[in-house]
Amino acid sequence: MNTKPFSTVLGLVALLTFAAPAFSAGGGALQHADVNIRDIAAIQRGAKLFVNYCFSCHSASFMRYNRLAEDLNLDEDLVMENLVFADVKIGETMEIAMRPDDAGNWLGKVPPDLSLASRSRGADWLYTYLLTFYQDESGGWNNQLLENASMPNVFWQLQGIQKPVYATHDGHEVIDHLTLAEPGLQSPEEFESSVRDLVTFMEYLGEPAKVKRKNIGVWVLLFLALFALVSYALKAEYWRDVH
Repeated sequence: MNTKPFSTVLGLVALLTFAAPAFSAGGGALQHADVNIRDIAAIQRGAKLFVNYCFSCHSASFMRYNRLAEDLNLDEDLVMENLVFADVKIGETMEIAMRPDDAGNWLGKVPPDLSLASRSRGADWLYTYLLTFYQDESGGWNNQLLENASMPNVFWQLQGIQKPVYATHDGHEVIDHLTLAEPGLQSPEEFESSVRDLVTFMEYLGEPAKVKRKNIGVWVLLFLALFALVSYALKAEYWRDVH
């Protein structure tokens, strides 16, 4: 029996498992987002944050507004009034008005579509990334998780301005932690909650069917539990007189 393919798969799994912490290299351990994809209210709040702070540059072209309305239990007119700021129809996808050529000229590069950002990066990565923007010595924005990120801190008014506190490690000066130098409109706890809502929405964007699938899964498990009880009672009845 040739076990080479099987051993190769095991090797790849082990490599990915032990290499996972390296994906956050430069920014330390990831913070746990603790998102709940079944929390429709959180997804609704996250959708509002997304269209107000992210949607001017980042599209979500895999999502249609009418699908958003259906999944989030929202009236289509309510979606058009609160989540749509362009001349589009309810059945269209969430595309930004900025053209790619203009984005390249104005911003230096085309901002990525965020439809699958959560699936490619993970909820914890997104959560940590959005929480760890800071203002460096030049007065510009940087990020502890993704050094020299091209994206500015679009949430600075909510979060406030963080500054780095340095420490010496193996002879090198590294960021030990971030401290809030100027408070924002939200307290740190409120901002963390807002970021969690946004990441929850992005987790939904990555796989919209997950919301309904998890809801259906609960009923499937309940059915299987009830079926197991009925099967056991039936088995006990059949074998009651058998010695």
